[in-house]
Amino acid sequence: MAKGIEVAKPTGKLGVLLPGMGAVATTFITGVVAVRRGLGQPIGSLTQMGTIRLGKRTEKRIPKIKEFVELADLNDLVFGGWDIFPEDVYSAALKAGVLKKDLLDQVKDEISQIKPWKAVFNKNYVKKLDGDWVKQATNKYEYAQLLMEDIQNFKEKNKLDRLVMIWCASTEVFLKKHEVHETIESFEKAMKENHPAIAPSMIYAYAAIMSGVPFANGAPNLTVDIPALTELAKEKVVPIAGKDFKTGQTLMKTIIAPGLKARLLGLHGWFSTNILGNRDGEVLDDPESFKTKEESKLGVLDYILQPHVYPELYQGFYHKVRINYYPPRGDNKEGWDNIDIFGWLGYPMQIKIDFLCRDSILAAPIVLDLALFLDLAQRCRMKGIQEWLSFYFKSPMCAPELYPEHDLFIQLMKLKNTLRYIKGEELITHLGLEYYD
Repeated sequence: MAKGIEVAKPTGKLGVLLPGMGAVATTFITGVVAVRRGLGQPIGSLTQMGTIRLGKRTEKRIPKIKEFVELADLNDLVFGGWDIFPEDVYSAALKAGVLKKDLLDQVKDEISQIKPWKAVFNKNYVKKLDGDWVKQATNKYEYAQLLMEDIQNFKEKNKLDRLVMIWCASTEVFLKKHEVHETIESFEKAMKENHPAIAPSMIYAYAAIMSGVPFANGAPNLTVDIPALTELAKEKVVPIAGKDFKTGQTLMKTIIAPGLKARLLGLHGWFSTNILGNRDGEVLDDPESFKTKEESKLGVLDYILQPHVYPELYQGFYHKVRINYYPPRGDNKEGWDNIDIFGWLGYPMQIKIDFLCRDSILAAPIVLDLALFLDLAQRCRMKGIQEWLSFYFKSPMCAPELYPEHDLFIQLMKLKNTLRYIKGEELITHLGLEYYD
């Protein structure tokens, strides 16, 4: 057995900070409270329901992940966050319409006590939203100081030992990396000058890292994926991860595309369209916010299929993604895919997928897992980009010299091998020749 990493125990309470207390955040909070009370199962959560094989198959050591690594207990989670609307979690969850009222009523006593703090918000970055529950300051650096005060007050008031922050707010307009993002000095100067290249999500990420709080980005925004903040995270020994929760259509792509490549089936084109009617759909009705999401969704197939390695199969395939705001559908998104493939001797075939999914139901367990795994990473003193958490993201962050790994099954192997490494267990390669020697 290898040495492993020294892991600090998850003693005391873990605060989970959520910028954006809309459909995803309220579904997550309500779900955790419901699970704590025995009102439901944490289905979709690797930390709660997943297992991990240790050693040889013949050893039959397959503990649950939460029994194998020291994770915070669900009873020790305390929730706080920000929003541009002042409604408490119960009212916001009712409005989001994801969970049934009878479930919400059973936990109303607890979730109605959780009220968002005023948010850092600028309509220039999310043009379809308007809210007046917002902070006032003269520049973006001052906004960051106000967020750090909120974090500190939350920690003291609830006697918290540790904190994590998961961005659950909306998709911002598309931003490219700018020279002000290069160093923390240029970044802080730009904040003080109200530079347009500093989006609200970056202010939250900066406040988190400066406060020693791990940060995950659940939207496709640039946010923490810039040199200034990745370097700051290393310097402060803070784990970061992102970006864009992998929920509906892209989840299916990262399941189907590796299968096509494994069987060396060719691809002529992949047409994807979505309809959804929640706040996310409304925000993405703005072309500039859609551009951010489109970039996140389009890169997946190129990285998995590797056209430069398999030119006969994948060079020049056509990939189109559309998102349509359709209010009657609410949070129940429909993702429709038409996939034109070809096989032996170039004969054409088709795959059609109609995924009637629930965006927030798929996202909530991701928020839980990221909160618990980022907390684990910090207790292991892991710092900077946590590539082993790519499993949860559409556009996984990785070191600048690398390309991101998008194949869901490779991502899961990487995640589980990281857990084995932390605990000093042998990494599993699935070679298996020793059984036949």
